[in-house]
Amino acid sequence: MNKVYTVFKKTLFYFVCLFLFISVSGYIYLYVIPKGPEVTAANPLKTEKDSFVIYAYKDSKKKSIRVWTYKPEGWKDQDKIVFVMHGGGRNADDYLEAWIDLAEENNILVIAPEFENKLSNYTMNDYQEGNLFTYFGTKNGHDEWAFTVVENIFDHVKTINSISNSTYDIFGHSAGGQFVHRMVMLMPKSRIKTAIAANAGLYTFPNSNLKYPYGIKNLEHGEELIEEGFGKNLILLTGELDNDPKLGTFTTTDLAMKQGANRLERGAHFYNASEKYAYDNNITFNWKIDTVLNVGHDYRKMSESSIKWLSRL
Repeated sequence: MNKVYTVFKKTLFYFVCLFLFISVSGYIYLYVIPKGPEVTAANPLKTEKDSFVIYAYKDSKKKSIRVWTYKPEGWKDQDKIVFVMHGGGRNADDYLEAWIDLAEENNILVIAPEFENKLSNYTMNDYQEGNLFTYFGTKNGHDEWAFTVVENIFDHVKTINSISNSTYDIFGHSAGGQFVHRMVMLMPKSRIKTAIAANAGLYTFPNSNLKYPYGIKNLEHGEELIEEGFGKNLILLTGELDNDPKLGTFTTTDLAMKQGANRLERGAHFYNASEKYAYDNNITFNWKIDTVLNVGHDYRKMSESSIKWLSRL
């Protein structure tokens, strides 16, 4: 009996040591070791396709981010600026390519940040959930939110290129759609003029009984933030044929499935719940929903369908 107990204690000890090693190593990799591509010189944007790398946070060098851009030859100060947020594949350059013709036809400066993460298949909190919390559940300050990175990039582009625009538009598809609707809800003082969240697979509901990212229970001033966020111009863009949960990364937890069986259902459910919340609480509600006919989970076609909204608002 004593021998069995001794073996059990040793096994438990080794397990605890292994768990601590993995936890500490993971924390150091995610939050201590500087990550990202090498920062580039602060030069004005070139005409047509270009890219640069800056530090993601203004007062920290622990993370850098590559930003892809496309500037039409005729673009000038005060012309439209659109941030394009990639999906879960974190393929910002592909999304930029999808917007080149749109940029030329509509004279748009396109800015496509690349939220690179080698562990992106295992963690979503650093991008589409906004990096409000660490992987271990502790809260990050607002200056480390992924939403803040967009604002930092806007400041950088304005400063280096002598741009006086006070606002920008933003489009996101799939995981990018998750990012965009949460940024509108939780960072309403951002300088977004019009936001388009396309084919998101999971939503943050105005529900104080559910923890983030499903609701706002564990967010400071969550109700006050979304009240202001409802006043922003947000368009929920859903594809009529985006009803196959096998496409892309689709969250299937119990709480997620309560939002709907597919992205099309979830978008409608989220919009209706948000509209009802605003009505019940006498809150101004400027959001809209639009279903694109004969289109599924396709970021190129959804990008094309977003232009009418960017031109209208």
